[in-house]
Amino acid sequence: MPLLPPLREIIARHGLTASKALGQNFLLDGQLLSRIARVPGDLQDAEVFEVGPGPGGLTRALLQAGARVTAVERDRRCIPALAELGAAFPGKLRVIEEDALEIDAATLFAGKPHIVSNLPYNIGTALLVRWLSAGWLPWWSSLTLMFQKEVADRIVAGTDDDAYGRLAVLAQWRSSAKLAMPVHRSAFTPPPKVMSAVVHIVPKDAPDGVDFAVLERLTGAAFGQRRKMLRQSVKGVPGALAALEQVGIEVTRRAETVSVAEFVEVARVMSA
Repeated sequence: MPLLPPLREIIARHGLTASKALGQNFLLDGQLLSRIARVPGDLQDAEVFEVGPGPGGLTRALLQAGARVTAVERDRRCIPALAELGAAFPGKLRVIEEDALEIDAATLFAGKPHIVSNLPYNIGTALLVRWLSAGWLPWWSSLTLMFQKEVADRIVAGTDDDAYGRLAVLAQWRSSAKLAMPVHRSAFTPPPKVMSAVVHIVPKDAPDGVDFAVLERLTGAAFGQRRKMLRQSVKGVPGALAALEQVGIEVTRRAETVSVAEFVEVARVMSA
C-alpha cells in the first residue's frame, strides 16, 4: 500500500477549492471515506465507477480497498491531483475528463461495476434516475451514493412518509434501497448547509408483466397531485381507474398511502 500525503496537503498544493457551480463539497475524513468504500462489500479487484472524484478522497479509499476505479471528472483543476493518485496505484485508476451527464457509462466496462460516488449535488438526482431507468437487470452491480439527507430520505421512504413519492417507487419497485450511514455537514470542506447520507441500492429482478413506462405515467399523475384523491389525480391516465378497481384500491385514497407493491400491481393490470 503506497504511503500517501494527507488530502489537505494535496488540495493545498494544487490550489483546489470546492466549486459551488459544480456542486462540489470535498470529503477529507479518511476513516469516513474508508467506511463508505466498504458499503458495497469486498472490492478487491472489482470494477468501480465514480462520478466527480474531485481531489480524490473517496477514490483513494476505493483504491486502497483493492478496486479498479474509472472516475469521470469535468473539473480540469482536479486532474493533476488525480494523476498523482493514479501514479501511486499503477494500472488501477482511469480518469476521464468529461461531463458525467454526457457519457454512456455502460460502454466503459466489460463487466458490471459498482457505482460509488460522493455525487455533485446539482446532478445527483438526475444521474440516479438515469441509472434506475436503465434496461433491467442494469449494467451496474450496486449503487453507493452520497446525497443531501432530504434526497436520501425520498429514495428510501415508505408509505405515509412525507418524503414518499415517485423517487421512492422508482428506487424500490425492482431494487432494494437503504440508508447506509448519515454524514454530518462538518465532514465536508466547505461544510454544506444541509446534512447528507449515503444510500445503498442493489438491483433485483423486475416484477413480471410490468411496463416501466406505464408505471412512470401512473406515478407521475398520482404524485403530481399528491394531495388529491386518486380518482382525481389519475383520471387522465388511460385505464388507471379501472385498474385501481380491479386491484381493489379505493379511489378515495391518496398517492402517499399507496405502497410500491400496490403501484406495481396497478401498473401490471394496465400493462396487460
